[in-house]
Amino acid sequence: MNMLSTRALLVAALLGLAAPPPAGAAAAAAKARPAAANPLLSESSLPYRMPPFDRIKDEHFQPAYEQAMAEHLKQVEAIAADPNPPTFENTLVALERSGRMLARVDELLSNLVNADANPVRKKIELEKAPKLAAHRDAIRLNAALFARIQALYDRRGRLGLDPESAWLLERYYQDFVRAGARLSDADKTKLKAMNAELASLGVAFSQNALNEVNASTVIVADRAELAGLSPAELAAAESAAKAEKLDGKFLLRLNNTSGQPLLAVLENRGLRARILRASLARGSRGGPFDNRAIVLRVVRLRAERAALLGFSSHAAYVLDNETARSVGAVNKLLAQLAAPAAANARREAADMQALIDQEPAPFPLAAWDWAYYAEKVRSRLYAFDASQLRPYFELDRVLQDGVFYAANRLYGITFKERHDLPTYHPDVRVFEVFDADGSPLGLFLGDFYARPTKKGGAWMNEYMSQSALLGTKPVIGNHLNIQKPSAGEPALLTVDEVKTMFHEFGHALHGLFSNVRYPRFGGTNVPHDFVEYPSQVNEMWQNWPEVLAHYARHHRTGEPIPSALLEKVLAAQKFNQGFITTEYLAAAVLDQAWHQLKPRETPEDALAFEAAALRGAGLDFAPVPPRYRSAYFLHPFSWEYDAAYYAYIWSEVLDADSVEWFKTHGGLTRENGDRFRAALLSRGGSAEPMSLFRAFAGRDPDIKPLLARRGLDQAAPKP
Repeated sequence: MNMLSTRALLVAALLGLAAPPPAGAAAAAAKARPAAANPLLSESSLPYRMPPFDRIKDEHFQPAYEQAMAEHLKQVEAIAADPNPPTFENTLVALERSGRMLARVDELLSNLVNADANPVRKKIELEKAPKLAAHRDAIRLNAALFARIQALYDRRGRLGLDPESAWLLERYYQDFVRAGARLSDADKTKLKAMNAELASLGVAFSQNALNEVNASTVIVADRAELAGLSPAELAAAESAAKAEKLDGKFLLRLNNTSGQPLLAVLENRGLRARILRASLARGSRGGPFDNRAIVLRVVRLRAERAALLGFSSHAAYVLDNETARSVGAVNKLLAQLAAPAAANARREAADMQALIDQEPAPFPLAAWDWAYYAEKVRSRLYAFDASQLRPYFELDRVLQDGVFYAANRLYGITFKERHDLPTYHPDVRVFEVFDADGSPLGLFLGDFYARPTKKGGAWMNEYMSQSALLGTKPVIGNHLNIQKPSAGEPALLTVDEVKTMFHEFGHALHGLFSNVRYPRFGGTNVPHDFVEYPSQVNEMWQNWPEVLAHYARHHRTGEPIPSALLEKVLAAQKFNQGFITTEYLAAAVLDQAWHQLKPRETPEDALAFEAAALRGAGLDFAPVPPRYRSAYFLHPFSWEYDAAYYAYIWSEVLDADSVEWFKTHGGLTRENGDRFRAALLSRGGSAEPMSLFRAFAGRDPDIKPLLARRGLDQAAPKP
């Protein structure tokens, strides 16, 4: 459940993302090219400035980048060379207004590469990465520009700025310092080379991961091996095989996570093993998509860069700018949770092993058995299994009668689907969002189905961010990877997919409700360990009785989910939490282990380092592999969540505490929703994040609700 929104904060576009202007004939050609011929060179005339996807062609990107980067560089140079004394308006507000074309072009290409990649787009992304990094450095390492910001910062108390403007000055100053503005010229040269190489490596890692997941499909020739799949799942596997000219066979695609949803239902143990082994081997089995060398090089470069900037490690550098603030704080939280989580996972494994031992030919529980036997234990304990739920979770009903319904009850907003606006893929749906008073709020794009051209996981992005300064309203996208059903069949979701839909829409609300002046702060432009907090709060409505009863209806009969089954579902909420917490923590520990290294500590063997890190944290439990192994771990090596994957659990402390607040204050009410919106969702990054939490909750956060939610309160050691 990534927030790519989370690909790059808008500040990356405003303070960088431009290369030196094209020279000679290329510059002249770019300048002469009429804007009408290239829709990327001018603001869209569509509602909310939504991209005109039907007019945009791949060949538009290269000249648009050239012209946009040249324009942005010229704007920034004018600010830096302004002969007038620096003021907030002629320096910071001017920077906020600069680079709009480049922001539009780069955000669009990034979103298309993530959601609907093709060879041309991937080639452009790869070629542009070092150039964009170079100009980001050219701006942030511009001595004259930094001198103006420094002058304003030094007299910040005398400028009479309102709180949002004062915070903007603070953030700009810190951004430039952290980018190396105080370094010597020689060190700036070193830094630029590192940043350019890291940008290229990040794109290469991402493209390898997408290519590898597509190359790791599992082909099944014998239908009998697929026992356990529903007719719809069988039809989808058969259709996928036909699309690859494998008539008579079945094709199973992999998700980007280590675990695969089909493992919960497939009866054939050999096939389960094939699937999980293929999943775990991605990016580390040799061949053109092997990511191990990239991981080692990225880690080494990041450590060297952190040392150059005066930090003990890359993790220390990253966390200094997050709400966690320090490596010690993150390590403490992960250690506090790891021991009880692993203990719970081992207890869960013992329950499954007891079932296996009763079979005619028992065997030791393996990782590919976990999901399958967890369902059997769930059935025994709660007298239901996950397959009983899917008929009640049809995609459109979950979206409109669940996700949208909860948002309407909380915030009064309404949705109207629009079929008149172009999209980049036929599966994408567009909804116009209206505020409680009927005024237009923004657009919401739903891209829910998996396809080979789409990256794994789930994320939110912004095609347009809200800003009062620029007069823009939000255009927000949610992206999931739900298996598309065969023609005429309903899309029935798993419980986890329902949760993901509510989660990603929490990010969407953060963007839609943004009410800030400066684009630097719009929507989800907040620290990584705060951005997941509002989206995780939104997950609570998935199982809120009023909401669940409204959307959980049988896709054929329309009958509501039986109350007895519903009670069992709610009672089972803590089931398998040992596994869920352990697989997540294992990935978070790997992220920290890699990024807490010093330059000379970079290992030679990525897999050996991975094993040692998990062993050191007490999370080396073979039946529960990390949610992501390093070679396909997009968050830290491609999605700018480096040293920040802990953010989900850090945010969950705030989330679980906020859920308790909602419960004790009446739950699903407009009063509560309006408070959450006013105090937090509408503020974006316009204030120090924890001050926003305190404004909502009226106090500091408490970890106890999180421990109770995950069933760790009894097993957790005292802090």
